[in-house]
Amino acid sequence: MRTLRYSINVTLDGCCHHEAGLPPDEESMRYWTAEMERADALVFGRVTYEMMESAWRKPASGTWPDWMSEWEVPFAEAIDRAKKYVVSSTLSEVDWNAELVHGDVGDAIAQLKQQPGESLWVGGVSLPRALADLGLIDEYEFLVQPVLAGRGPTLLAGLREQIQLELVERTELRSGVVAVRYRPTDPD
Repeated sequence: MRTLRYSINVTLDGCCHHEAGLPPDEESMRYWTAEMERADALVFGRVTYEMMESAWRKPASGTWPDWMSEWEVPFAEAIDRAKKYVVSSTLSEVDWNAELVHGDVGDAIAQLKQQPGESLWVGGVSLPRALADLGLIDEYEFLVQPVLAGRGPTLLAGLREQIQLELVERTELRSGVVAVRYRPTDPD
């Protein structure tokens, strides 16, 4: 059975808006590239899928845009080639090596977890909260940014019940970012 890992950048005050933390640097992009390469497939909601596609899909020309640093290309290539599943009730079709997830999201994700492989990766805000409420997330990975955002969407806001976690791994980056990975524990 594949594990489902939720990974996201989060500020010290819990904001998880993609522009709230530190700008990416070589070290953080190497970290995220490794995360993309560890996953058999990525799971996105519509908003995250569209945001990631607009930034990281390889242009039809086959040449990465000028704004992209050389050290961002490995991440772009990893996410571009990754298999993607998109949870959306408003999109009628997707491409970019993606397919739409139909029906009940809990059942659909549980079926994806049952397929052969190592792991699935989910990012974003709303979809991970729904999956956490359903008990489908096996690992939580947060890259804690040394920033106080003061505003924006917060991590897992509206979660129905508390989820107890145990620390599995902790990695400090030179920028001051601390990557922490947790697994849910049995509350009893």
